[in-house]
Amino acid sequence: MVARILPILGITFIDILGFSILIPILPYFVQHFGASDLTVGLLFSTFAACQFIAGPVWGNVSDRIGRKRVLIISQIGATIGWTMLAYAGSLAVVFIARIIEGLSGGNISVTQAYVADLVEPKDRARAFGYVGASFSAGIIFGPLLGGFLLAHYGFSAPFLAAAAIQFITLLLTIFMLPESTSSAERSHVATFADILRSLSDRTLAPLLIQIWAFSLSLYAWFGVLTLLFKEALHFNGSQTSYFFASFGLVSVILQVGIVGGTNDRFGARRTALLGIGSLLIGFLLVPLIHTIWSALPTILLFAFGMAIARPSLTALLTDRTPENQRGTILGVSSALDNLSGVFMPPVSTGVLGAFGPAWAGVPSAFWSVVALVLGLRNRTSNAPADDALPPQAQESV
Repeated sequence: MVARILPILGITFIDILGFSILIPILPYFVQHFGASDLTVGLLFSTFAACQFIAGPVWGNVSDRIGRKRVLIISQIGATIGWTMLAYAGSLAVVFIARIIEGLSGGNISVTQAYVADLVEPKDRARAFGYVGASFSAGIIFGPLLGGFLLAHYGFSAPFLAAAAIQFITLLLTIFMLPESTSSAERSHVATFADILRSLSDRTLAPLLIQIWAFSLSLYAWFGVLTLLFKEALHFNGSQTSYFFASFGLVSVILQVGIVGGTNDRFGARRTALLGIGSLLIGFLLVPLIHTIWSALPTILLFAFGMAIARPSLTALLTDRTPENQRGTILGVSSALDNLSGVFMPPVSTGVLGAFGPAWAGVPSAFWSVVALVLGLRNRTSNAPADDALPPQAQESV
């Protein structure tokens, strides 16, 4: 199974390597222009709003013309956007660069569809765990590189490095990544009416709503995390980058070593609930964060929860999605993900600015509760085959 998805894992790693250079540095870069905490949140929201518009479109296009071509378009847009950031002389140019990258971006849902095309349903949670590990591995080395370049050469250097890495990813996609769908499969793409019926399906729609609540909690946290470290722990940009790298290392270990086994033992639905519950506990501990040591419980619970919840929810979604709608439905899920990115960073950064670091985890905790309640409700009111224990777990009961 790993051999079949190895090319997309490698490209995902390099892609996220470049992207993760940006995450911990961008808030400091924006504040370099005199922007407020709220403006930092609005910048994240602008990018997410553009991806919200583009996600379903590129997902459907990937069903029609193939995954590879859409990935190429996404990587071209990212290369242009990060190059613009490197030479940005004003806040307006920063926003334009993020808009370009957001509108061209369709790589997350297309990557998920690519993996689902190649992997049997029983192995999908494990496969998505490997994809998550590739993401996290990129997060290890990207912030390390970005922190080093920022400390020694200023803001332009990390963004130029990200653009160069993205260009390498583009070349690898063009010359090394095979297409995962055949022309025959692409000739049977679902109609708009088919997609609407799927989105209103009694097994698919509740899961999409739960995934959306889960995303709302994550994006509230991603939006405020760098500023929380700055306010509560007095981190600078380089220190935040190094901490992100440490978080990425923990995530890789968890995603490679735990996701598959947990799903084999408990099933995807129960594993997702366990992950969301872990996130909730971590967010509730945020008021205790005053030192690096007091931050560790929240960070470890967050790493564990995200490592097992996201692959499990994605596996559940792909298992319920008709094959000829996979890119589109995953694009809709990605759009909801990005809609979360529109609303939540300004909310969480605004809460931090108004009430202080102790309140930074409240928006994330609220949506974690919603996602947990929805998951429990879906489990009791609608128990499809994915809610049953796997055979090996049943034998042990």
